[in-house]
Amino acid sequence: MREPRATSQTAFLTLPRAAEYLGISPNTLYVWRHRRQGPPSFRMGRRVMYRITALDEWVCDQERSDSRSNRALDPLNQKPQRRSMAMK
Repeated sequence: MREPRATSQTAFLTLPRAAEYLGISPNTLYVWRHRRQGPPSFRMGRRVMYRITALDEWVCDQERSDSRSNRALDPLNQKPQRRSMAMK
């Protein structure tokens, strides 16, 4: 797991700061939240907050599920599958 980035001694980030932390636009993070995609978030009063450890874990999950960074998922490393000859 990668080391968390240095922050101002807080365990939570607002949506704009979380977007900056991830290197994406706040609008992208807002849309992901609306679609229930992306990193986990929660409300703290009126603010949408992201736990830094959850952001780091989400990024690691993305890396593990991407065939470009996980050689075990690379389709070029898989055995060819036989086509079934079922005809009706």
